[in-house]
Amino acid sequence: MDVSQASNFADLYPPVCPYEIKITPMRMNWDQLTMLHWRYRPDEVQKLLPKGLTVETFDGSAWVGLVPFQMTVDIPGMPAMRRWLYFPETNVRTYVRGESGQPGVWFFSLEASSLPAVLTARATYQVPYCWADMSIAHDVEKNTIRYESRRKWPSPRGAESKVEISIGEPFQPGQASDLDNFLTSRWELYGAVGPLITYAKMFHEPWPLYHGSVIECDDELVRAAGFSQPTGDPIVHYSPGVSVRCGWPSRGSSLKR
Repeated sequence: MDVSQASNFADLYPPVCPYEIKITPMRMNWDQLTMLHWRYRPDEVQKLLPKGLTVETFDGSAWVGLVPFQMTVDIPGMPAMRRWLYFPETNVRTYVRGESGQPGVWFFSLEASSLPAVLTARATYQVPYCWADMSIAHDVEKNTIRYESRRKWPSPRGAESKVEISIGEPFQPGQASDLDNFLTSRWELYGAVGPLITYAKMFHEPWPLYHGSVIECDDELVRAAGFSQPTGDPIVHYSPGVSVRCGWPSRGSSLKR
């Protein structure tokens, strides 16, 4: 089903998280975050998904995102370890439904500059983290932000991404379109352990969204995930950030909100 025609669209993609997570294994900040999204043919995306997940479409297209940002992780009961738990990250993602019909995010890859974080995330949330050299540079005077990444492990080693955007005006109340909400109002993620699909909820306050425009986008990560090279200008959203609480991962085939 093309969700742009769904009568319950606002219930499926609410701009405000529909639940709270009070007990969490992990708290995070996602700061200085940019979302770039391109249209793709649904069949090109579907063939890269595991059994049990179906790609969502909007306006006849699947959507693939490149999302670089600054990550801070706070694990309850652990001492602060800024070197390991404060790092840039970039993910390549799309949007799917599990067998329960619940929408969520599917990650094809997640670059991070902290090796301990990469190994821990692979073991717990079953998402494909990769170790990379990364940097973020925010020019406050020009109101631009630049992200650079070069993969160290696993292959394809050396895959690079260089993205720079100009940050525009903030979204005004009620300005976000259905497509904006479809791409940004995401409160669940899927993972996979062999044939088993896993599912976890994420809670954060509504995104403070800004418009953005691309200055440079020289990216190899989308292609490294198995896609054709994206074409055309992406849809760009920027956010200064949100605080996030993670739910515990569970089996994804039987869960609903």
